[in-house]
Amino acid sequence: MPLHTIRLLAPALSYPAAEHESLLEAAQAAGIALQSSCRNGTCRTCMRRLESGAVEYRIPWPGLSPDERSDGWVLPCVAEPRSDVVLGAPAQPGWWSGSGSAGDE
Repeated sequence: MPLHTIRLLAPALSYPAAEHESLLEAAQAAGIALQSSCRNGTCRTCMRRLESGAVEYRIPWPGLSPDERSDGWVLPCVAEPRSDVVLGAPAQPGWWSGSGSAGDE
């Protein structure tokens, strides 16, 4: 499985993610704690803007409206990377409690 680079815009952090793991799982494996709750695409706690890149969902219809999907919002708990990805601002404040990128550990 190829590894992709996932980049967060604020703060400026990056971490690797394989195509079989969710963006949230990969962040946690890299020591980056993103805000989350249900981990199944329904609560929307982890919702973030996809600035660039491609993802596929583990479930047929994650908890996003068609307008939210077309506006670029994704749910990292059920989104798997299909390319390098840049994630922008979270939908909810207080999302980050990590200490650095995977390369900083």
